[in-house]
Amino acid sequence: MAVLPIRIMGDPVLHSPASVVEEVTDEVRALIADMFETMDAAPGVGLAAPQVGIPLRLYTYSYVDDDDRPWRGVLINPVLWMAPLEPGDPDPDLESEGCLSFPGERFPLRRSERVLVSGTDLDGADVRIEVDGWRARIMQHEFDHLDGILYVDRLSDGDWKTVQKIARKRGWGRAGVSWTPGIDDLEG
Repeated sequence: MAVLPIRIMGDPVLHSPASVVEEVTDEVRALIADMFETMDAAPGVGLAAPQVGIPLRLYTYSYVDDDDRPWRGVLINPVLWMAPLEPGDPDPDLESEGCLSFPGERFPLRRSERVLVSGTDLDGADVRIEVDGWRARIMQHEFDHLDGILYVDRLSDGDWKTVQKIARKRGWGRAGVSWTPGIDDLEG
C-alpha cells in the first residue's frame, strides 16, 4: 500500500465526471487499499478516486461519531438520493466542511440532512446506506467528486470569491497541482 498524491482544485480530473467501474480487478483493489491509506494519512473522512487522479466512480469513507463508533467502507458505482434541502443559509459553526482537494480551508455549505446511497462493495455485493447528519454530508461530498463537482463549486458568491483568491495566492486552480499526506503539511 502507498500514500498517493491528492490532486488540488484546477486539475482536470477533479472537474470531469468519472467513469463507471466495469469490473473490480486487482488494480481496483490495490487502488482502494491505497485510497484508505491516503485518506487516513491526510487525515480525511472520505476520498474519491478522482482526487488521486483516477477517473473512476468509487470512494472510500471513514468516520467516528461522538460515541466513538467507527463507520468505514467503500462504495463502487454509487447512486445517491437526497432529502430536500432545508431553506436558508448554512450555519458556519455546524455546517462548515473542508476538502482534501482544497486543503486547509473550511467554508459553510448547506447539505441535505438525509441521504440514501446504493452501490456495490469490493466483493460485488449490493450496498445500501441510509444515513443522516455528518454521514449524509460525507456521502454527498464524495458523490459530488464523481460528477466533477468540488464543494467549493457550491459555495455562496462571497465565499467563491474568497476561494478564488486563495487558489491564486497558493498557485492552485491549474492542472498538475497536488499534495502528498505525510510529506506536505497542507491540512494541518
